[in-house]
Amino acid sequence: MHFLLDGDWSFTPLREALPRFARVAIALDDGTRVSITDPRALCLVRVHTAAHPPVLAIGPDADDPSVTAAFFRARLARRRGAIKGALLDQKLVAGIGNIYAAEALWRARISPEAPADSLSAARVSRLLASVRDALADGVARAERYRTSDRADRFHVYDREGEPCDRCGATLRRLTQGGRSTCYCPRCQRH
Repeated sequence: MHFLLDGDWSFTPLREALPRFARVAIALDDGTRVSITDPRALCLVRVHTAAHPPVLAIGPDADDPSVTAAFFRARLARRRGAIKGALLDQKLVAGIGNIYAAEALWRARISPEAPADSLSAARVSRLLASVRDALADGVARAERYRTSDRADRFHVYDREGEPCDRCGATLRRLTQGGRSTCYCPRCQRH
C-alpha cells in the first residue's frame, strides 16, 4: 500500500460509518475497522496471498533502529544527485515524503541542493535525527496540513515568501524532480 501524495490510516469500530474519503476498509475480528482514507484518491493498494508474497523494492523504514547514521551515510555515498531527491527515494529509506524531506533538511540546516554523497558523517547523523524528529512531529500533529490555520503548519513546507522560523530570512521555493521544495537560503547550506 502506498499513499503517494496524501492519505492516512483510520481505526474505527465496525458499527460506525465509514470515514470520509475511505478508499479501502478492512474488518478485523475484534470489531475494529482499518480504513485507508485518501481525499485525492491516489493511493495504491495491492493484495497478495501468502503463496505469492510481494517482493518489495524499498529500503528499511526511516524509523527502523537498524538505520544507523553509518548505514544512512553509506547509502547516501552512492548517490550523486541532490540530497532532497535522495531522501524521496524509497529504495534508500522508506517513509520520507516531500513534506518531511523539506522539514528534515531545514531542521538539519542542509540545503536541499547539497550533493547527497558530499555530506560529512556529522551532517548525516544530524539529518537522520532530523528526519526522525520531523516524522514524529508529523504523527503528533497529523491534521495540521489539512487545516486553514497556517500559524502552526510547518517550518518551511508550503511557506514560500514567509520568514524563516529560525533566522527571519525570506523562505524560497525551488523545483527538484518535479516536486516543490521550500527552504531557507540563509540557514540551509551546501
